[in-house]
Amino acid sequence: MFEDLLAVREKVRPYVEDRLSQFRELGQKGRTTFDFRPFGDYVYEADIFSELCFCLLTANSSALMGIKLQKTIGIEGFRVLSLEELEKAISSVGHRFALQRAERIVKARESFPKLLELLKGSGKGKEIRDLLSDTCSPYKVEGFGMKEASHFLRNIGYEDVAIVDRHIFRFLKEKALLSNHKTLTRRIYLEAERRLEELCQELRMSQGELDLYIFYYKTGKVLK
Repeated sequence: MFEDLLAVREKVRPYVEDRLSQFRELGQKGRTTFDFRPFGDYVYEADIFSELCFCLLTANSSALMGIKLQKTIGIEGFRVLSLEELEKAISSVGHRFALQRAERIVKARESFPKLLELLKGSGKGKEIRDLLSDTCSPYKVEGFGMKEASHFLRNIGYEDVAIVDRHIFRFLKEKALLSNHKTLTRRIYLEAERRLEELCQELRMSQGELDLYIFYYKTGKVLK
């Protein structure tokens, strides 16, 4: 049933392993250099805050647009550019929600020290995800739902959370692993994550690894 996914793993395994290594380095050392070649001519340095901003920018957009903006704005830009400057930079690549995302990035600057303290603890990925996405949590990041929080955590080295985006959602339905739901509620998100966990056990890989293989299967790219 998953021969096509196994074929993908054989084809792009070195790129996936490199990406996972970059994620771990980012989480452990606070910085890494992303290299997306040959899937895109983008090589740049990122820190944890710029990765949080990347995940804010990709929501209802695309990973490629987020990558373009993360490279263009840079580590320092996410920290110091004014709201107006951020909006201009984000809109320059055609992002539909430039002002909203600029506002969320500026707001995230205020809460980031508290978020770093949370990450220094020994919490598991799913526990931290709930704290980052729950509106009642003191660690809530504006603009983070379960998907965005999972995306951020995976990109800093947590491999136990699933990023149930449109590609993963469609994959699960195509493989008859999930009912044909039209909307992704919290209940359905957790159901999808359980299905992915079962698939991870069958294929002997982590959630973070599986996500990259499915993303390549659906798009032909190993991004993040």
